[in-house]
Amino acid sequence: MDFLRREMMIRSNKPRIVTNVIRVVIVLFVLISLWLGYAWVQITSIPSTKALTRADVGIVLGAALWGDVPSPGLRERLDQSLREYRSGAFRYFIVSGGLDTTKSRPTEAEGMAKYLNDHGVSKSAILLENKATNTYENLLFSRQIMEEHKLQSAIIITHTYHGRRAMEMAESLSYIDPQLSLVESRVLKKVPNNLREILAYSKWTLNKLGIPLDI
Repeated sequence: MDFLRREMMIRSNKPRIVTNVIRVVIVLFVLISLWLGYAWVQITSIPSTKALTRADVGIVLGAALWGDVPSPGLRERLDQSLREYRSGAFRYFIVSGGLDTTKSRPTEAEGMAKYLNDHGVSKSAILLENKATNTYENLLFSRQIMEEHKLQSAIIITHTYHGRRAMEMAESLSYIDPQLSLVESRVLKKVPNNLREILAYSKWTLNKLGIPLDI
């Protein structure tokens, strides 16, 4: 009798358990969908920044090299930095980026510096940050270079999809009134690029909350 009673209780509880599981799945789906929508809006809307004022440095955030030359996407950032430099927006470049892979020869920073040299920028105007492997390190190590050279203000140069995360990271690293100079890419595929940035922005947000996550 006890066995039969237990069996009946288990069977009667099964529909309730299944219902609760379905409810949890639905709630998680809704929450994830809401977050993805919010993250999409964040990265596709240009962060509000005041008009550029003259700064000490323009920090060019690294991206891939093709061999030993900047990829088309990275050239867009470098060309944007050249426009700002020639307009008098900043005095020095910081080009930031380490090795793409263990088999790479030049660092991203070295490839960027050569590109700038080839476009008429003096080597004395370029500071190299050769260690960074992600955006947070780009800004962290660039901040250290600024401190070493007693440089105070910075314009961060990157693509529009990347601007929101870059600005939030700069603010978290206590940059003084950081500014953005953003370029809309004509060579990078918009949808897959934005989807990758949603994952990166989600990771950054979790990290800010003290939840380490590698994706």
